[in-house]
Amino acid sequence: MTTLLIIAVLVVFAALLYVFWRQQQKHLKFSTRVFVALFAGIVFGGLLQLIFGTKDAVTAGALEWIQIVGNGYVSLLQMLVMPLVFVSIVCAFTRMKESNKLGKISFTVLATLLATTAVAALIGYTSIVVFNLDGASFTQGAAESARIAELAQRQTQVENLSIPQQILSFIPTNVFADLAGTRATSTIGVVIFSAFVGVAYLGVKRKAPKEAEFFEKLMDSLYKIVMRIVTLVLRLTPYGVFALMINVLASSDFAAIVNLGKFILASYSALIVVMLVHLLVLSFVKVSPVTYLKKALPVLSFAFTSRSSAGSMPLNIETQTKAFGVDDATANFAASFGISIGQNGCAGVYPAMLATIVAPTAGIDIFSIQFVLMLIAVVTISSFGVAGVGGGATFASLIVLGALNLPIAIVGLVISVEPLIDMARTAINVSDAMVAGIVTSTRIKEIDRSVLENPDAVIDTQA
Repeated sequence: MTTLLIIAVLVVFAALLYVFWRQQQKHLKFSTRVFVALFAGIVFGGLLQLIFGTKDAVTAGALEWIQIVGNGYVSLLQMLVMPLVFVSIVCAFTRMKESNKLGKISFTVLATLLATTAVAALIGYTSIVVFNLDGASFTQGAAESARIAELAQRQTQVENLSIPQQILSFIPTNVFADLAGTRATSTIGVVIFSAFVGVAYLGVKRKAPKEAEFFEKLMDSLYKIVMRIVTLVLRLTPYGVFALMINVLASSDFAAIVNLGKFILASYSALIVVMLVHLLVLSFVKVSPVTYLKKALPVLSFAFTSRSSAGSMPLNIETQTKAFGVDDATANFAASFGISIGQNGCAGVYPAMLATIVAPTAGIDIFSIQFVLMLIAVVTISSFGVAGVGGGATFASLIVLGALNLPIAIVGLVISVEPLIDMARTAINVSDAMVAGIVTSTRIKEIDRSVLENPDAVIDTQA
């Protein structure tokens, strides 16, 4: 009977995938298809949870097959990350008409990412104070105890890692290993290597223009091929979002959500405020918040369901260039840096919240200016090198809590609602990268306002 029910669920799932395919054949707008898939996933997953429950064999069996579509899609996007980072950064050098702008681009992108992370840390701290969660205690069950034991082992990997050592770890010792993504800081390693290749190209361009021209054409061809692959993969977005959302709803522990409801509410409140800060920053560079939200929703929706900043990178770049008119060089730098540096959600809000919760248990006055300034400084500096995949927030939290000499058990105590909060954190991370791109492109006067203000200028996967 269980097998028949699983088959029945999968038949309905396959039928809905066919509906999304028909929508694509009818050339329905990409954003519309993504939203339809998102809400269909919420309904489908909610019904699975309601009818069978989280731990039922039918739910588990069906999700095992459904995850092939969801996780498979995320894996395809992650497959593109390193090639995309490499060709994007190198092409930023080959396409830049004025090479002196590269310094401005890098500085402005990093400054925006880090400044907003500092603000996000302050917002995370404030949310704990407002919701009166400082010194709060949470229920510790078997899963939480196991998680805490695991974190204790993981902390040994970062507790002796000083800030200079952390910065040193960004430099690639084996670029091929970094292209394979073997380290948490592999993305930054590839960015650094790509920048060296770009600088070398500029030197060759001055001394041997003929060879430089050949290299430029080669990289341009590689870029077009990679972006064509990106387009092919992005066509699968509605299917991936649908499957990912089903998994989220069907596997969520609603009892744990109720138990940690106040913490979840504080987290989402903080993340919403950070988004408002992003909109405020955009208003300073004369970008309509409404326009931004309308055009950014497809990529933010994917980031929300996939919980992967790295996986969202192809959509991120496409959205910046095709929907917001950001120049190629800036979009590529912002998206690449945004994967591992200054993530507002995972490396800003979350570590600050956890540190503020446990600080009173260590006898620290969280209302002292010294604690607040130290918290913001540690969070901002530690935001370098946070992996842009699920689990980056845990890594960032361990670094921050260790640097402040605070207990790490709090990270394990909220494990049951970690996926639910991580969805919103990832969306904020991706938003920050796009904001950095828009602000930077505006500063160097390369943004195409005609694209930005054109409501029809959106991601198109039909070509």
